[in-house]
Amino acid sequence: MMTELDLSGLKCPLPVLRTRKALRSMVPGETLHVICTDPLAGIDVPNLIRETGDILEEQKQEASRITFLIRKAGHSK
Repeated sequence: MMTELDLSGLKCPLPVLRTRKALRSMVPGETLHVICTDPLAGIDVPNLIRETGDILEEQKQEASRITFLIRKAGHSK
């Protein structure tokens, strides 16, 4: 199952906080597609994924938009 989280217009730290909250409610194997417009999300979201142990499958920069495809890992920290 894929969940989409459109965080366009939100500024740091909201994109990371909302992404963390969404990941907490997911089961292993599910994917989360996150859309951000805050340039800091390009740094903060990958740092969050390293911290949570989940998998950043894809990160794309398209004009002012950054998208992330995150897979919930089989364990939680």
